[in-house]
Amino acid sequence: MAIERMTIALPSEMADVLKSAVAAGQYASTSEVVREALREWTAKRQQGELAALKRDIEHGLADLKAGRVRDFSADEAIARGRKLLATRSGSPKRR
Repeated sequence: MAIERMTIALPSEMADVLKSAVAAGQYASTSEVVREALREWTAKRQQGELAALKRDIEHGLADLKAGRVRDFSADEAIARGRKLLATRSGSPKRR
């Protein structure tokens, strides 16, 4: 993995936490503390996204079980997707 140097600004209380972790021997450098915090933050976000996806799947399965379904049209789904992308990006992307 390539390493990129960055300069960040932190409130003094947060900087003290980083320095204390290094001084206590928990980490070799403040960069290691920040890297671990970012890994944990990323994992937490991914878990949240996965939980939301699972809720959506369960909702869909409940709809299916209750008979709340309709015929699927790939062309309609593609058209809806293109319309959604166009509204988000400001211009439609065509192939």
